[in-house]
Amino acid sequence: MTTAFIAGATGYTGRHVTERLAREGVRAVAHVRPDSPALGTWTARFAAAGAEADATPWTDDAMARTMARLRPDVVFALLGTTRARAARDERATGAAAGYDEVDYGLTALLLRAVLAAALRPRFVYLSSMGALASSRNPYLAVRGRFERELQASGLPYLIVRPSFISGSDRDERRVAERVASVVTDALLRGAAALGGHALHDRWATLSGSALAAGMVRLALDAPGGAAIVDAADVRRALREPA
Repeated sequence: MTTAFIAGATGYTGRHVTERLAREGVRAVAHVRPDSPALGTWTARFAAAGAEADATPWTDDAMARTMARLRPDVVFALLGTTRARAARDERATGAAAGYDEVDYGLTALLLRAVLAAALRPRFVYLSSMGALASSRNPYLAVRGRFERELQASGLPYLIVRPSFISGSDRDERRVAERVASVVTDALLRGAAALGGHALHDRWATLSGSALAAGMVRLALDAPGGAAIVDAADVRRALREPA
């Protein structure tokens, strides 16, 4: 049986990926922060979906031991934070919790743990359209920085670069992002009506469930491959017969 480890499993995309993997018959091990006040709730939710919960501490040694024990075939890195959440977490813990610490720092730790365990799983990284290490946008810069490190790691990888990820089932209130996605989608529908289907498929919003389904399909179809894909590739994977 294929084993997948999902870091960021409690996030909007992560929970959909975990549940999708379980439905596909994959052993899905969903990571939950050991200090999460909702650890019990997430453990029960994932168990009901046919997945397992893992609460390994975020340290190099602990995560490397977990990787060596589980020996995953696929590792999903779906970690991310928002400015509001980072500020809230920093107030609660007294520790920095921004893009450098979470989006890059924890993802880089996960990559180091895989390499320390001497494994070669396919590393699936949820990045972003416009990711570039030299970007002045800190969100895009840390993603570009990690993409570069992943490509140099020697592991098989799948880097996924969607544009907007949103949906009515999203718990977090991201008002500005939601408004931007609605306006952009309306413009892209107009472009598609005039023949601009490629533009629409690349830039239009993906729901968490659609992104998860396409990402899982692409990750499992070529386990030894290396690829960078965007939202159009995700949509194409969803349209192709299984």
